[in-house]
Amino acid sequence: MIVEDDAEIALLERDYLEIAGFSAQVISDGAAAVSAALSGEYDLILLDLVLPNCSGYEICRRIRDKVKIPILMVSAHGGLADKVRGLGLGADDYITKPFEPEELVARVKAHLRRYDRLLEPSGSAQDAIVAGELRIFTQSRKVYKGAEEIKFPNREFDLLKFLAEHPNIVFSREKLVESVWRYGYVGENATVTVHIGRIREKIEEDPNHPKIIETVWGAGYRLNAP
Repeated sequence: MIVEDDAEIALLERDYLEIAGFSAQVISDGAAAVSAALSGEYDLILLDLVLPNCSGYEICRRIRDKVKIPILMVSAHGGLADKVRGLGLGADDYITKPFEPEELVARVKAHLRRYDRLLEPSGSAQDAIVAGELRIFTQSRKVYKGAEEIKFPNREFDLLKFLAEHPNIVFSREKLVESVWRYGYVGENATVTVHIGRIREKIEEDPNHPKIIETVWGAGYRLNAP
């Protein structure tokens, strides 16, 4: 989220971030920015200090303890007192105008990486099964695609975990029932198809043309991993 009432600067920031692969939204009103920030829909905030209705300092004070995302203040006020105040309110960085757009993008990337590490699920690296962009943490039963956590009910998690533990191997529906649901399960093999469909909805870019969990016609399913 870009909180900036100078349209020229806001569009410059947005264009450079979008070129770098980010999705960016501009909000020019301070009060509206508070409501948007608390929605939980954003990964990072670029926050100007001089805004209508609510200053950047006030926005930072009101949201800092409620949102666990990077807040980067961007201001023409480059004095030490301004920086100390901004960082003291919980901002993660303070960027002085005018700035180089490439530096702004670099700082955005650096702070997102830092927060990724801070929010990494507990457990050793050996706890994680890595399958392409997917990281499956067996002890905490959490799944991440990139930096985004994806929620799975227990049986979907168990099925995804089993396939990820055996990448690039085709398993029939019968074998998956035997391995995931265990012996004695009386459900039909169609249950596997339903669960695979639900998993694909969460991890595939296009669930109708899956790339991660592939159907091998007449044989079963395979999780493709590098």
